[in-house]
Amino acid sequence: MTGHSKRRAGGGRNLGGRLGYGAVWLFLLVAAVITLFPIYMALLNSVKTQGEMLTNILAWPVSPELANYADAFRKTDYLRSLWNTIVVAAVGLAGIILFASMAGYKLSRTPGKLSGFLFGLFVMSTLIPFHSIMITLVKISGDMGLQGSAVGLGLIYIGLGVAVAIFLYHGFVKSVPKELDEAAVIDGCGEFRLYFVVILPLLLPITATIAILNTLWMWNDFLLPLLILTDFKSYTLLLSTNMLFGEYNNDWSAILASLVLAMLPVIVLYLILQKYILHGIAEGAIKS
Repeated sequence: MTGHSKRRAGGGRNLGGRLGYGAVWLFLLVAAVITLFPIYMALLNSVKTQGEMLTNILAWPVSPELANYADAFRKTDYLRSLWNTIVVAAVGLAGIILFASMAGYKLSRTPGKLSGFLFGLFVMSTLIPFHSIMITLVKISGDMGLQGSAVGLGLIYIGLGVAVAIFLYHGFVKSVPKELDEAAVIDGCGEFRLYFVVILPLLLPITATIAILNTLWMWNDFLLPLLILTDFKSYTLLLSTNMLFGEYNNDWSAILASLVLAMLPVIVLYLILQKYILHGIAEGAIKS
C-alpha cells in the first residue's frame, strides 16, 4: 500500500471514530434531556399560579409564587410525612443491609450444592412480578399486624429487597481475599466478630450502592404504601401528595411544589453517594 493510500485509510478511520464519538455524545445528550425534562417542568410550574400553568405550561412565570411551597408544606403535613418516609426507608435499609450482607458473605465463603441452591432461589425470586403476590402480601401483612404502620411497611420492604442485595453482596465478597478470614480466625476472631470487624467495613462500596438504590426505591414507591398504610398519620410523602388530588379539582401548584419537596432529600442523598453506585454494581454483578 502506498503512503497516499495509508493516509486515506487512516483519515477514514479517524473520521469514523469522530463520527462514532459524536453519535455517542448526541445519544447521551438526548437521554439526559428526556430524563431531566420532567424535573425541569415540575420546578418551573411549581412557582406558577394555577391560571398561568393552565395557560402555558412551558412559559416562564410572570412572578414566582413561592407561596405554593408553603401551601404544599401545610397541606401535606410535610414534616410528619417526611419523618414517616425516613422511618420506612431506615427500617427497610437497615434490615436489607444486615441480612443480605451476612447471607451474601456466608453463601460466597461456603461453596457447595446447598449454597448454590439457596443462592439460585434468591436470584430466581427477583423474577417474580410484584403484582402476582400483591393480594397475598396484603393479606399476610394484615394477619401479622403490619398494616397501618411505617415500621411494618419497612419490614415488608426487607423481604422484598433482600434478594437483589444478596446477589450484589455475593459477587462483591469474592473480591475480598480469603486470607483475611484465615488471619482473623488465627488471631482468635469468632464468626460474628470476623464478619462485623473485618468483613463488613470492606463491603462499604457495595453497601453504599445498595443503600442508595434501595432508598430511591422505597422513597419513590407509591403502590405498596398505598396498600399497607391505612392511617393518614402514617402516610409517606407521596401518599400525602396524592391527597391533593381532588375528585373534581386538582391543585396543581401545590401538587408540583409537594413533589419537588418530596424528591429534594433523596436527590441530595444520591449526589452524595453517586460515586459508589456504578463501582459497586459492576463489582457485585461481574463477579457473581
